[in-house]
Amino acid sequence: MDQLEPPRSELELMMEGHGLTTANIYYHMPDFDSVLQNFVWQEYDLAPDFPKLLGFLDFWKAELDGRLHSVQYTHQKLIRPGEWRNVDGEFRLH
Repeated sequence: MDQLEPPRSELELMMEGHGLTTANIYYHMPDFDSVLQNFVWQEYDLAPDFPKLLGFLDFWKAELDGRLHSVQYTHQKLIRPGEWRNVDGEFRLH
């Protein structure tokens, strides 16, 4: 039996190169095909392959009734490995 890995913190994900990906997913309402709805999805993902986003879209197509119309996404690395440094001490003046 496979054990699930414990969830990693956002900082750990960012240090491994993940960035915040936000996708606006436009889909047709199942009962009213001419009406478009918007769903906003946000997760830490790896550019340029976006495995989590593509996995979510595959799930959407296989399991949900709303036919996809289009997807707009943006990706931003919030912390880059060169911008983070470990602080070993702290000086307090007052």
